[in-house]
Amino acid sequence: MSVRSVSRRRPVRRRTRWAAVCAGLALALTGGLQGEAAASAGTAPPKPSGHLLSLPVALAASLVHPDAPPPGADDWNCKPGSAHPRPVVLLHGTWENAYANWSLLAPWLKQAGYCVFAPDFGGAPGVPFKATAHIPDSARQIADYVDRVLRATGAHQVDLVGHSQGGGLLPRWYLRFDGGTDPAHPARNKVHSLIGLAPSNHGTTGAGIGTLTDKLGLTEPVSLVIGQAYADQLVGSQVNTTLDRDGDTQPGVDYTVIATRYDEVVTPYQHQFLAAGPGATVRNITIQDICPQDKSEHVSIAYDTNALQLVGNALDPAQAQPVQCGISLPLLGG
Repeated sequence: MSVRSVSRRRPVRRRTRWAAVCAGLALALTGGLQGEAAASAGTAPPKPSGHLLSLPVALAASLVHPDAPPPGADDWNCKPGSAHPRPVVLLHGTWENAYANWSLLAPWLKQAGYCVFAPDFGGAPGVPFKATAHIPDSARQIADYVDRVLRATGAHQVDLVGHSQGGGLLPRWYLRFDGGTDPAHPARNKVHSLIGLAPSNHGTTGAGIGTLTDKLGLTEPVSLVIGQAYADQLVGSQVNTTLDRDGDTQPGVDYTVIATRYDEVVTPYQHQFLAAGPGATVRNITIQDICPQDKSEHVSIAYDTNALQLVGNALDPAQAQPVQCGISLPLLGG
């Protein structure tokens, strides 16, 4: 018995040491920031300093502390300045969490002078793989969170930046059905801009997997295992049909979609693009049209410094800068 007990403990200690190393590396690679914003008014942010290992290291670290905010996020004493008067709320993707998704973007935005917030949603505390719940349920969580951000910061509006579900169906549902906008009086909108990285706006075939489970009648059983958000994001789902019925956009909101041709999750990738309705503006961007050598796919686009420069430009068009294209690889970013 004692031999078996020792053999079990050693791997646990090794995993603990490895997790601690990953957590430290993630903080080091992203340059975690807290406290006051660092950038001066009117100064364009520098190019985000990405690393090829940022994504896998942040993901590994998030397995240890799945409910922790990413570096630079959730400073509830932060007050927006005149240069960046709107807090930025970062919404993670399906089967992700805030730490795993935003450990590059959050500290960069904080350094640039933004108040940054990054909620976890659609999953139980302590579980690293979140955003699996029914999307309308998660949207109500985001509605409550945005209200909390507005109260804490004293701001009139927020900007939303999301990845996958967090840039597509989830915020669109919130904007339309849970108080994010006031179509009759757009000046009262709680959201100024929605910026989606590889957003699941019009559903996905899941590279054919979603189509197959649908044809075999397995979508519901699969959703019972991996979460209702899976079924919600398939082409033709009730969530998609309900959202698309009255158009893609809400009056008074500025939309930006940043997609990659190599997306293997939201397929076809053109399903990410939006059409502007009355009173809204839309910019649909394919990252390879800006940086032809960019190889980021669905997962790594949140760690693609080329894409993140486009996020910065969308948040502050007055200080927009040409994108300095760099290397970005599948699953690794850069």
